[in-house]
Amino acid sequence: MKFLNKIKGLGFIITFFITGAIFAQSEAQKIEDLITQKKSYNQQNKNTVVYKIQLYNGTESEAYKIKNNFTATFPEYKAKIIYKQPEWKTQVGDFETKLEADRVLLLIKEEFAGAIVLEDLI
Repeated sequence: MKFLNKIKGLGFIITFFITGAIFAQSEAQKIEDLITQKKSYNQQNKNTVVYKIQLYNGTESEAYKIKNNFTATFPEYKAKIIYKQPEWKTQVGDFETKLEADRVLLLIKEEFAGAIVLEDLI
C-alpha cells in the first residue's frame, strides 16, 4: 500500500512539473508572438525620413504667388502649400535622399535664391 501511495505521489509530482513546463512554454510562446507582432507593427508604421525643398516661409498670399511662379518655371516638380501655425510654407517634393534634393536645389536656386533643403518625417 505504501508503494502505491508513493507511485501516486510521484505521478502527481510528475504531472505537476509537466503541466508547469507546458504552461511556461505557452507563456514564452505568447511573449515571442507579441515581440514578433510589435516588430511587424514598427516596420509598417515607422516614420520615414524625406527631404523637401522649401521655397518660402511667410504669408499665405505670398506662398501661393511663389507656388504659381514655381509651377510655371518648373512644371516637372510638384509644389505644395503647407500651413504650420503661424506661417505658410511653399515646399517641393518628398525626395528620398538628401543628395537627390540637393541636385534639384541647384537647379531651383537659379530662380529661387532663398530655397533650402529640409529634413521631414512622413
